[in-house]
Amino acid sequence: MKTTYITLSLSVFFLLGTYSCKKEEAAGNEKGYEITADSAAVMADSVSSVASMKVKDKKFIKTAEVNMEVRDVYNATIAIEKSAQELGGFVTKSNLHSNVVYEDTYNTSDTEAMLVKKYSNENTIQVRVPAEKLGEFLTFINTNKLFLNSRSINAEDVTANIKYSELEAKRNEKTSENIEKIKSNKDKVDLDDNNMAEGNLQKLNTMSMDDNLKYSTVNIFIKEPELRIAEIAVTNTDSIDNKYKYNFIHDAKDGFVYGFYLIQRILVALINIWPILFIAAILIYFLRKRKISKPEHSKIQE
Repeated sequence: MKTTYITLSLSVFFLLGTYSCKKEEAAGNEKGYEITADSAAVMADSVSSVASMKVKDKKFIKTAEVNMEVRDVYNATIAIEKSAQELGGFVTKSNLHSNVVYEDTYNTSDTEAMLVKKYSNENTIQVRVPAEKLGEFLTFINTNKLFLNSRSINAEDVTANIKYSELEAKRNEKTSENIEKIKSNKDKVDLDDNNMAEGNLQKLNTMSMDDNLKYSTVNIFIKEPELRIAEIAVTNTDSIDNKYKYNFIHDAKDGFVYGFYLIQRILVALINIWPILFIAAILIYFLRKRKISKPEHSKIQE
């Protein structure tokens, strides 16, 4: 009886200890999850706090530059462009290209070969997104990275520029009113023309500033950390060259025809210079006749 009581006591103590350990482990896991979630929230807040900064009575033109490495440049490009469109933005430049560092062709049979290329993909993208969505867009870009090389976010205070633009517009309007009071002559026409040109330039600057305030420019450079390999099936050009490099029958026929035409050309050339040949024949005839007459004369003297 006593032994049974001791056994039951030990079993209860063991069960209580196991339950306590599991409870502490579960609490630890929940705590770890909370830390991870808080870290992610802090990261997102750090992006949005810089990109979505707002100060009372201040106007900022916000721009950003991101340089990072991704797993697949093409897929990342599609995702970034789609995200920009969904946020109400648009893509102004996308320059996707491959840098080939090695290329060679290996013959695999008499008719087939394999072209092997080692290359890396990269893309330079320029995106315009609504200024209030800049933080959200940068957060999305961050999810596509393997390694972030650099990221910069700039907020240029243009409050004074806007105020100066308004003052210049008023000055231009006042100048226009003063010009209207001047008596019509050639100088008035020139003054009015110059004032109108200055007013148009001021309006253009105002429109450009309003556009930059409404849409933020983001320059993104992405590349792949490792080289890719492309294997392209092509034709074995060496065997084709060897196949048609030499044909005896065809070359012999061409040689015979070429020789026949060569004889024709020689005959035509001789015909063209027949006066020279005729004169040369006469000279040779007289020279030979003179040589024959000299020996006969010497024999007569002897």
